[in-house]
Amino acid sequence: MDFYKVIENRTSNKTYKSTPIPTEKLDKIINAALMAPSWKNKTCYRFIFINEQNLREQISNTIINKTDKTSNALKQAPIIAVIVADPSESGDVDNKSYFMLDCGIAMEHLVLAATNEGYGTCWIGSFEEESVRKILNIPEKFKVVAMTPIGETNEDDEHYPPKDISQHIYYNSWDNTNKQ
Repeated sequence: MDFYKVIENRTSNKTYKSTPIPTEKLDKIINAALMAPSWKNKTCYRFIFINEQNLREQISNTIINKTDKTSNALKQAPIIAVIVADPSESGDVDNKSYFMLDCGIAMEHLVLAATNEGYGTCWIGSFEEESVRKILNIPEKFKVVAMTPIGETNEDDEHYPPKDISQHIYYNSWDNTNKQ
């Protein structure tokens, strides 16, 4: 798929089919995520892929906003990808913790690759971290950063309306929308 089409097609899906993802497609998605750049190429993050129904249901109960849509998406999708990071393996410069950026880049590689393979995803960052840690036996030194269901969707979501460039893009200084 054309790169820009992948970006246009990526949406946050909330309903999924339980159809398993073939290993070769999942491997492509995983490899794309692992190609993400990171602070000093340290790769502070790890992914946990969950395909067991019992674990997916337990993880769905950790969602803080408790919308049925988000919890159900985690139960329905054949796979949940959870990204965790060891902050000590990444940088902290000028009070900016780079492990979050490292995870964001890797997760975006993952969701774009999943879109390219024809699967839906939905970034989720609102969950009970300690509960997720216990369910998945994650060591204390790792922060649980985000998760996403991955799978065929039951919906054809549209993007929100395009953003107004003049409200989000400036040139050479704040509030300068003139490209010249």
